[in-house]
Amino acid sequence: MTDSKLNIERIKPEELSDLQAICKTTFIETFAHQNTTEDMELYLQLNFNAERLTEEISNPESEFYGARKDGAIAGYLKLNFGQAQNELRDQNGLEIERIYVLKKFQGKQIGQSLYQKACAVAQARQASFIWLGVWEKNFKAQHFYKKNGFVAFSQHLFILGEDEQVDILMKRSLPIDPAKPANRF
Repeated sequence: MTDSKLNIERIKPEELSDLQAICKTTFIETFAHQNTTEDMELYLQLNFNAERLTEEISNPESEFYGARKDGAIAGYLKLNFGQAQNELRDQNGLEIERIYVLKKFQGKQIGQSLYQKACAVAQARQASFIWLGVWEKNFKAQHFYKKNGFVAFSQHLFILGEDEQVDILMKRSLPIDPAKPANRF
């Protein structure tokens, strides 16, 4: 028996309901067991409502990608460049704002494939580094990023509902091709 093929493609605005569903489900699966129901519900209402996601998916400095296995969405990736980045807003950087995979698809290299897509986009844009924030209590994600060459360089507050949490900011330098002119996004 062979594994089904994984397709990673840009999520289109008309796929908003699929995006909203994967955002909510993966966030709940990842964080509900460590947070209050009230904080989770408030965060989901504020961040994954149709208006907010429409704004994000329409931003020319953000891109969403969905990972599909057998036609079903298994995970997703959100990238930010330029002024869409949450912290650094460095024209040479690319932010991975989210990589999430449904629990039933974890351990099947889907997160790694989404990360590789982020690297391909960063290289196409000639970014010199990729950065992200990861919750200080999300040890599984921290391990994933460290395995992929990221190092901690700072931290910031992340508000989940009414709970102030700490995200570790991590960064990975990318090789730069000196033969190509710098892309200023």
